[in-house]
Amino acid sequence: MDKSSNLLGRRSFIKSLGLGTAAISTGSFATLATSCSQGGSEKKEVVAEEPPVLQVGDTIAVATTVYGKVKGFIMNGVYTFMGIPYGADTSGKNRFMPPVKPQPWEGVLPTVFYANSAPQDVRYPRNPDSYSALVDHWNYDLFSEDCLRLNVWTNGLADGGKRPVIVWFHGGGFSNGNSMEQDGYHGENLAKQGNIVFCSVNHRLNAFGFTDLSSVGGEKYKLSGNVGALDMVAALEWIHENIANFGGDPDNVTVIGQSGGGAKVCDIAAMPQAKGLVHKGVALSGTAIRGADKKMAQKVGEYVLAEAGLKKSEVDKLQELPWNEYLDIAMRALDKVRQENADARVGFSPVADGVCLPEGTFFSEPLPDSPDIPLLFCTTFHEWGISRTNASLERMTKEEAVGFLQKRYADKAQELIDSYSLTFPEAKPVELVDLILSNRQHVVAAAEAKKHQTSPVYMAWFGWCPPLFDGRMRAFHCLDICFWFLNTDRMVTHTGGGERPRKLSRMMAEALVQFARTGNPNGGSLPQWDEFTVEKGETMVLNDTCELKLDPDRQARQALPTT
Repeated sequence: MDKSSNLLGRRSFIKSLGLGTAAISTGSFATLATSCSQGGSEKKEVVAEEPPVLQVGDTIAVATTVYGKVKGFIMNGVYTFMGIPYGADTSGKNRFMPPVKPQPWEGVLPTVFYANSAPQDVRYPRNPDSYSALVDHWNYDLFSEDCLRLNVWTNGLADGGKRPVIVWFHGGGFSNGNSMEQDGYHGENLAKQGNIVFCSVNHRLNAFGFTDLSSVGGEKYKLSGNVGALDMVAALEWIHENIANFGGDPDNVTVIGQSGGGAKVCDIAAMPQAKGLVHKGVALSGTAIRGADKKMAQKVGEYVLAEAGLKKSEVDKLQELPWNEYLDIAMRALDKVRQENADARVGFSPVADGVCLPEGTFFSEPLPDSPDIPLLFCTTFHEWGISRTNASLERMTKEEAVGFLQKRYADKAQELIDSYSLTFPEAKPVELVDLILSNRQHVVAAAEAKKHQTSPVYMAWFGWCPPLFDGRMRAFHCLDICFWFLNTDRMVTHTGGGERPRKLSRMMAEALVQFARTGNPNGGSLPQWDEFTVEKGETMVLNDTCELKLDPDRQARQALPTT
């Protein structure tokens, strides 16, 4: 591809992306001009008018959906809509049920602020001595079962632009989170500079999205264990029906998520209901290659009913409880199941029911009824860095590193330290611990499983370390999100801000937009990015200097116990 035609080429990027400021180009500065006559008349000053950063009003940023019109605003030249309903309120008779389409409305619906977060138990610190409050400053406001809402950023409305659509699914496992919980999730910069449509989605979580009541509620509740996953499909259906009115291409939709959102991407890529609605996927620091065990999920549902003191004939009463009361009941029931099944992986997450999610391993064979889409995987070097707020761990010896790992890996700890030391000879003992705890075992397994299908797979490994906390933050879990979305200056508490992270961010965003356009991340400033193969493990290492490497940690990873 001719790089000069690449909309995310270097010249198209502004050199300084500020926190919420307008993109600055030569033409955006006020121009002063003078005019002098031979007769010495007064100089006239002509000032070119600069458009306002924010435009909002009755006739500004009005878009049409199949349910009615919505009104957002224009920020920095980007049309912005927040909290558009894609489904009805999920409380009452809709609790545990597949999503219902929203009721049409008359007039114009304002969509100008974050929507309600799905019901969840969130206790993020908000005190002046909290480093995590400084670093992440999570965005949470109201919680409600009326949470099936999405956000849209776009450069044009109903203009036939057919822009690629990128849809963000947040992290937090399947228990917590929302579409705007971090400033790094913001879609304005990527939409503007990449000329794409960016969407982000709220959906049901935890016990509201994934309580399997099929064994106690019968046919009515047969899909209750997967309604949160069906919410995600409903959002994609809304996008398919409406996104052309927001300048997007309904036939070119890429889903992307991080942590639990990465697992959601894998689930969507395996769901028959998503076929034709999604065309590419990007899973960051999270994967899934199988759903929750159906029998164990049903057992949790049975314990929920018992914990509520209800008979099978009274299961509908669970729909009538206040959401916080129901969540408490469900979590107590889950704790009891976990205590009685200590070796089982039990939680509220999508269920392998053979209807919404296939039984067995995802991607194990080409399935005609499921999506077979290109996937891009990425993890970070030090996902679970242990020393950010504990500087003393930087002085850890190799012997102490072995002792630290024995709590998890028992007698394998010494072998792991030895193996990772050979592969990463310059790493400090604390960094070896980080690499081991943050290993790529699961993401490589997901990529290898995906190779049973026909669509291409790409692999990345993010190693860029910010200069914060005396260098102890390293390439931590969540750090790469703001790089993919051109938000390194919105998330200065993750990156430090400035040109160094901005340079890598431009390259990563170019690759993401190219992947969204074509299913291939090449064509931008990164080196040639070859497809991942089981034999070679081709991996793009993302750092101040980016390079393609062949399975760079394979030897070290082989020492890990299989799970």
